[in-house]
Amino acid sequence: MIATGEFSIELTPAEDDAIEAGRMSFTKLFSGDIAGSSKGQMLSKRTATVGSAAYVAIETFVGMIDGRQGEVSFHHTGVMDKGIDSLSVLVVPDSGTADLAGISGSMMIKIESGVHRYHFDYEINPPK
Repeated sequence: MIATGEFSIELTPAEDDAIEAGRMSFTKLFSGDIAGSSKGQMLSKRTATVGSAAYVAIETFVGMIDGRQGEVSFHHTGVMDKGIDSLSVLVVPDSGTADLAGISGSMMIKIESGVHRYHFDYEINPPK
């Protein structure tokens, strides 16, 4: 199954970082086939080379995906190597609850003209 739509994001920098990395909390509001909100934590590192950086994040979504209510968590890994980026956003195994129990999949995120768009390719195999 595929869910598509947009989300807005609000980042809040952490002020107590013990290492030279950016740590932020964030909230997202989803619209489209996914309707609801998420909260998460992100850790990022930029280098002295322009266009090179990395980030990891954990995010928990609460709401509806294609009409199914529940909660699900995602883990993000993003790397930019001299401007060439790669991103992995995967469902945390066994994190789905209620109607989303048994969900698995991956999400692509594109930013076009300042708008965040998602494409979530997923399946749900409810536990027996």
